[in-house]
Amino acid sequence: MFDRPIVMLDFETTGLSPDMGDRITEVAALRIVGGEIRERYVSLVNCGVRIPSFITQLTGITQSMVDSAPSAGRVVPELLDFIGGDILSAHNASFDEKFLKAEGWRIGRPTAHAGLVCSLKLSRRLFPGLPSYKLGNLSSQLGIAFRGTAHRAEADAEVAAEVLLHAARHLGRTHGLERVAPGLLVSVNKVAAAKVPVFLDKYIKLERQRMEEARAAA
Repeated sequence: MFDRPIVMLDFETTGLSPDMGDRITEVAALRIVGGEIRERYVSLVNCGVRIPSFITQLTGITQSMVDSAPSAGRVVPELLDFIGGDILSAHNASFDEKFLKAEGWRIGRPTAHAGLVCSLKLSRRLFPGLPSYKLGNLSSQLGIAFRGTAHRAEADAEVAAEVLLHAARHLGRTHGLERVAPGLLVSVNKVAAAKVPVFLDKYIKLERQRMEEARAAA
């Protein structure tokens, strides 16, 4: 499957924008090695802020839950250590990355992940024409079931990881790749959807040429 680890990240938050003072309330980071989840970091987070009632209704995360949770000053360094320099992924990844960077900035630690893969953008490019790419709808359309509660970080991260693995297997089957480089997924994310088939054809040709040259030199 993947030729290097990818960390799937999901945050629950008090709102949509760290620039407006919103903070994280829960985190799940799952390290995918090869074709399976091997390690995980999961925690509620006490950021010292009030949980809006609509967030509690959406996620089930209450004020008392975060009040008794580990502080952001403890959780964020542990999370950044867990991610390290691996490729990072999330569903609607720009949302989670901006919160990760904002929380890192608060403690004076820059993020160190090697790249970013958005499973939502990737799915739009590899599975065009689906009626919805929201995580719950997308996973259902791909035959992937939630094994927990939606809008909780660990359950969302797990199903997003399965979506990413499904996309990688699809890419491998349709293009004859034994292993998928996370860097390829990063690149596909950046290509306009209409140009993805041509991009992948060129990538496969170059990859086969590289392998033939390597065998000839051996």
